[in-house]
Amino acid sequence: AQTIDTSGRTTALLNNDTTYRSDGGTVTQNMVQGLAKVWAHSAENGASLDDNFNASSITDLATGKQQIDISNNMSNANYSVLCSYIDNQTDLTHWCDSLTTAKWQQNAYHSGAYIDRAFASVAFGDLA
Repeated sequence: AQTIDTSGRTTALLNNDTTYRSDGGTVTQNMVQGLAKVWAHSAENGASLDDNFNASSITDLATGKQQIDISNNMSNANYSVLCSYIDNQTDLTHWCDSLTTAKWQQNAYHSGAYIDRAFASVAFGDLA
């Protein structure tokens, strides 16, 4: 369904099978499946969310370990999370693990110890 209001703004409700054509026009992709389902950006210490989409909260599990809680669950734990810490450390190790339909954990490790850092992450997959 598509509507146009009096100011000219268009509102469209897209089904989960909506497709679009590639730039070359020969390939089609599912629009809904290609969208990020969750993203989160934390504060400097990693203990609070500065901004997010579909993330209900962050839980500070321990130094350098945070859990992102998802507002609208994923359909399974086989989604993809891209984690990035905002830091200038050259040997900072970071990873995401412990994925469930409702949350994932982010970890930051530097010079032999877990450390708190600001991060940005995004999840792709299917919502429940």
